[in-house]
Amino acid sequence: MTGEAKSQNISWHSGQVTVGDRERLLKQRGCTIWLTGLSGSGKSTIAVETEKQLVNSGHAAYVLDGDNVRQGLNKDLGFSPQDRTENIRRIAEVAKLMTDAGLIVLTAFISPYRADREAAREIFTDGKFFEAYVDTSLETCEARDPKGLYVKARSGDIPEFTGISAPYEVPNDPELIVKTENLVVDESAEQLLSFIRSCGFLAG
Repeated sequence: MTGEAKSQNISWHSGQVTVGDRERLLKQRGCTIWLTGLSGSGKSTIAVETEKQLVNSGHAAYVLDGDNVRQGLNKDLGFSPQDRTENIRRIAEVAKLMTDAGLIVLTAFISPYRADREAAREIFTDGKFFEAYVDTSLETCEARDPKGLYVKARSGDIPEFTGISAPYEVPNDPELIVKTENLVVDESAEQLLSFIRSCGFLAG
């Protein structure tokens, strides 16, 4: 799967409601915060807590979680490098549509390859996509191992497992780095919230 267009004679249809119209209605600006990091680093936990706090304060937010997406939209994909690339391409397209709808989108995907993350960024309008590196050591992630995946990977039951038998490429220049090893969940989420506020996405 390459993501190359196969359909011919198609064009983008614009509606009569603009991005600005939707953002005025929601009293916020849409954006995507792309959380990347090893399995067990805390991506989903932080995203879910941030989403809760945003919604509790009257904002429209949504978490796109790696496991959840693979149960539906991307259930036909495995974990080969090619399938990982297609997984990220599809979810970036979904996140862009949700961002255009005015939502604050929090994605929680390992997304191990820099090229895939940069390709995701290129889909978005400038200033709408932000990479957040959840910086947690392999040792800490493996000690946490909430799903028991590292144990299975070490025993060879899970092939192509990021950090063990498949690579993870650390972001070169993320907009935000969250070091979870010395933070509780609320503190990590507050870093995301502070970043979103500082960029003006909650200002209406």
